Amino acid sequence: MAGDELVEPAPMNATRSIDITAPPRAVFPWLVQMGFGRAGWYSYDWIDNLGRTSARSVVPELQNVVSGDPICGGPIDVTAVVVRPPNDDDDGSFVLDYRNRFIQFSLAYQVQARPFGTRLVSRARARITTPGGWIAAHLLELGDGIMVRRQLLNLRERIETARPTSSGGSA
Repeated sequence: MAGDELVEPAPMNATRSIDITAPPRAVFPWLVQMGFGRAGWYSYDWIDNLGRTSARSVVPELQNVVSGDPICGGPIDVTAVVVRPPNDDDDGSFVLDYRNRFIQFSLAYQVQARPFGTRLVSRARARITTPGGWIAAHLLELGDGIMVRRQLLNLRERIETARPTSSGGSA
């Protein structure tokens, strides 16, 4: 998947997916607007968005994300390193990256066209190089699983109930 090369080796490598009955071009705008102080993370808002409700529609002014843009993740900023909208011949990818002296973390989303609509795949990879970092990585994987499950379910609900716009996104 796009972004896998950002964290090598990755003791934490968690891939999760969900099927959405909407085309990839309707799913992708929801991904690029994610972030703290942006559209939110669509998970448990009381945890990852300080109680603010994540967006229930596509926000046009949050759609212009390009590779290299900082995205507020809450207590840390991540960087958008891959922003590749889907087209008729290729899947779309949105990859976020965070790194410091002790942590390397990537969070990738891929929208894959399917006959029913879209398979949305999420992959988190992390390496923590502090003493006991492998334990922290596995605890991160557990927490990530809980949060991403809620995120994917909320995204599906929002996308499938949104009204399509003429540009192929959702309103």
